[in-house]
Amino acid sequence: MTQMPLNPIDQCLVQFDRALRTCMPGANHAERPSPAVSKSCAGLNETERQHSAGLMRVNHTGEVCAQALYAGQASTARLGEVRATMEEASAEEIDHLAWCEQRLEELDSRPSLLNPLFYGVSFGVGALAGLVGDRWSLGFVAETERQVCEHLENHLQRLPEGDTRSKAVLEQMLIDEKKHGDAAKEAGGRNLPAPIRHSMLLLAEVMKKSTYRL
Repeated sequence: MTQMPLNPIDQCLVQFDRALRTCMPGANHAERPSPAVSKSCAGLNETERQHSAGLMRVNHTGEVCAQALYAGQASTARLGEVRATMEEASAEEIDHLAWCEQRLEELDSRPSLLNPLFYGVSFGVGALAGLVGDRWSLGFVAETERQVCEHLENHLQRLPEGDTRSKAVLEQMLIDEKKHGDAAKEAGGRNLPAPIRHSMLLLAEVMKKSTYRL
């Protein structure tokens, strides 16, 4: 049976529900078990615990942004296969969202209070990328994932040595993000102009600095 397309009001309701579930703690559940479960919980002193929590809060917000970007791009993608690619990647990254949230709970911390703000900004950026064209939208995904991989590699170096549970989560996230980036390139993603790449880096820096503590 062919599924009837949603009218604009229904589409808005779907997106609003998706935003609520993304930003609401405990609303997302991973399909895969967290990589942290296989690692022993090493004792961290208070300074190390707070630092790990800050880094994992940044990573959690990054996944909130990823959900919003994919939702925005899928909402404006012209080709059905591109829309499906965005939605598939978004579904896989729900695992990352849930894993980061679980690790924050273990560290006796919480997600960022700024998540709704960054979700809204990221959704708008994703929708705009989709409107420009599918190949540019795929290129945006590829560049985003490239920058995310660099960020994750940096955080793996900055985590306390004894925080093997957080490291296990980030290592699996790094594998998945590389796969998503490669898939976007193979699907025809274009290389973005340097000014756009630099703007993306600046926005990411704002997010990282603000959500480390908030």
